[in-house]
Amino acid sequence: MEKYNHKDIEKKWQVRWKREKQFEVKEDSAKEKYYLLIEFPYPSGEGLHTGHIRSYTAFDVIARKRRAEGFNVLFPIGWDAFGLPTENYALKTGVHPKEVTKQNTDTYRRQLQSIGFSFDWSREINTTDPQYYKWTQWIFLQLFKKGLAYKATMPINWCIDCKTGLANEEVVDEVCERCGGPTEIQEKEQWMLEITKYADRLDSDLDKVDYWEPIKIQQRNWIGKSEGYEINFGIKGKDENIKIFTTRPDTLYGATYMVLSPEHPLIGTFKLEIENLEEVKTYIKNSKQRSDIERTAEGKEKTGVEIKGIKAINPANKEEIPVFIADYVLYHYGTGAIMAVPAHDERDFEFAKKFGLPVIEVISGGNIQKEAYLDEGKLINSGKFNKLQAQDAKKKIAEFVDGTMKITYKLRDWIFSRQRYWGEPIPIIHCNKCGIVPMPEEELPLELPDVEDYQPTDTGESPLANATKWVNTTCPKCSGSATRETDTMPSWAGSSWYYLRYTDPHNKNTLAGEDKLKYWGPVDWYNGGMEHTTLHLLYSRFWHKFLYDIGVVRTEEPYKKRTSHGLILAEGGEKMSKSKGNVVNPDDVIKNVGADTLRIYEMFMGPFEQPIAWSTDNMVGSLRFLEKVWRIYDKISADYSINTALEPLLHRTIQKVGSDIEDLKFNTAISALMIFTNELEKCEVVSQTAYIILIRLLAPFAPHITEELWEKLGYRNSVHLEAWPTYDHVKAREGSVTVVIQVNGRVRARLDFDSEPSEKDVKKQALDLPNVDKWIEKKVVKEVIYIKNKLINIVV
Repeated sequence: MEKYNHKDIEKKWQVRWKREKQFEVKEDSAKEKYYLLIEFPYPSGEGLHTGHIRSYTAFDVIARKRRAEGFNVLFPIGWDAFGLPTENYALKTGVHPKEVTKQNTDTYRRQLQSIGFSFDWSREINTTDPQYYKWTQWIFLQLFKKGLAYKATMPINWCIDCKTGLANEEVVDEVCERCGGPTEIQEKEQWMLEITKYADRLDSDLDKVDYWEPIKIQQRNWIGKSEGYEINFGIKGKDENIKIFTTRPDTLYGATYMVLSPEHPLIGTFKLEIENLEEVKTYIKNSKQRSDIERTAEGKEKTGVEIKGIKAINPANKEEIPVFIADYVLYHYGTGAIMAVPAHDERDFEFAKKFGLPVIEVISGGNIQKEAYLDEGKLINSGKFNKLQAQDAKKKIAEFVDGTMKITYKLRDWIFSRQRYWGEPIPIIHCNKCGIVPMPEEELPLELPDVEDYQPTDTGESPLANATKWVNTTCPKCSGSATRETDTMPSWAGSSWYYLRYTDPHNKNTLAGEDKLKYWGPVDWYNGGMEHTTLHLLYSRFWHKFLYDIGVVRTEEPYKKRTSHGLILAEGGEKMSKSKGNVVNPDDVIKNVGADTLRIYEMFMGPFEQPIAWSTDNMVGSLRFLEKVWRIYDKISADYSINTALEPLLHRTIQKVGSDIEDLKFNTAISALMIFTNELEKCEVVSQTAYIILIRLLAPFAPHITEELWEKLGYRNSVHLEAWPTYDHVKAREGSVTVVIQVNGRVRARLDFDSEPSEKDVKKQALDLPNVDKWIEKKVVKEVIYIKNKLINIVV
């Protein structure tokens, strides 16, 4: 057979798949649906990067396997194209964002198609298309009509370079997530979405979905649900109280001072009594220049000022304690005030040591001279509650001081407006007579006007404010003169519901037809980057729950399952960066070694969930593997019977490749295929059946070469329309070994091996097993008895 030529083969099959619309999908009630979703890319000027390819290839493998298993698979693609990166690029190059977006999406589409992904391109969407963002605007109007979208003046994170407001989530390490520039706090009127109304459901409903545990942890940490008590501290000589929220009322007797946030209104209420008012005012002014994240950062040196002339009364022991102002307390979290218990809180301990404040131990067991004691224990120095266990004392002490049980959340309402041009217009009209008026739904979409000057302004006003023809309009209520809202939506808006539009992308009457949503929803498996498991995932879950509440969708959660992939780093382990010149261009790789080699390499390079460094040298192994599969074709016999010696390995390979794909262990699945291929290569003659199964197992990973070989084998239908191979459990066990692991004669675990293991391997793996380790922990291993291929007994 001729030499393997990836260029001709890949081009041939990409043209044919497109012509035959092989991966387009329709609703089919006779088939079980399976909806696979990848995070649609933000089409940047640099083009597709290797990180996209890793995650997209992985889910292309799963999509192809699901089709082979008989599912009706929806595997769509689109573009998340509004937002700052495109606008900043347009400002830098002088090319309009609209044109930049078209150029970038054209590049991405070409690149994705050149890699052979089995996307349904007939469902392609673009968040900048007016027929798409018409429904983004419609959802906003429903939120507004239900009182969940409102305007408020508040301190926000302001990016000095981008000249726009940012949500707290968009400030990373005190800089803008998008441009890396500095941020400051400014008072601005902003559109807000009341995501806090959904805080409890966003937290509790995580129990209903199959998300990787680190993802659930990130979601829950951001929501920040706390169950505790509100307790009032009196103010000496005043009728007012300082209300605090605490999860640790058992430590109340150890509260030796209080802290107010710089924004707390009581500071203004008692300004005549404050003896060092100017010092307090200066501190408040300085704190306003720091973001919430900066103020509460771990390890940051604590600052504060005592409010002289004001004393609080500890309600438990009636003792007077000083009151401080400090920026590590946030007004919008809890009550904006805390009781400080330095003996049992690390932050309070640091603060107390710095300002020479008392540290009173109220839970025994620590060494409070050196550090705060955070564990459980018995109460001391706590009056009549002494000797109670801390857990038992919580409710008793809270009731003793008339505390009220309360649940609070760290989650804040979503800052939704941006003072930039390239985003969805907010469909709101401002009328001097009628106030804020929603646009009539029948007038949607409110299209973004084409403007020549889209430079952000120094005043903080959106560039759209200068588009007077577009801005000036009439009020839908009174027909009087009015103006349009000039802030635009954040880039998160269009990505909060895009998975729904994929189900019915060309519908002009609604965001998606009820029958399509019912058939395809919810998403069965969603994968994306860990960096999006807080923001995007939380926002899309919020929008979905809202749409459920108003009857648009039928499920409370949008995604049944969510997983994440690790980054691909540059050679040497650095993050890929255009400025560092270490970005890998997939076009070059495909030209040199082919798309199938690139796909195999990215799946084989390491565990899917972990960050992995790129290595061009290591890619040669993936190419050689495919060339070996190609050459074996010349060894095929007309005989379909399988070599008896190979049969157990064949069935184990089917079993392992299938299960490893489901567990996202693509590297070990390919390793199994390589082992099987090596065994076939050793044969003088290869049975048709063995080779056919190899091609079918390899097809999801390397779709072009397998399609070509399938045709050479004489088949007219696509290999990607063939059923997934099945295996015989009994035959898969032949040649394999199961070793029983005992500790002091009692069975604690089992180890499975594909072939006869060495005694050294068995002993090492047995001692590393968690189920074994817990039985020998802190004990002396006296003897290890091994009965070959059957049993190992660890005597302790």
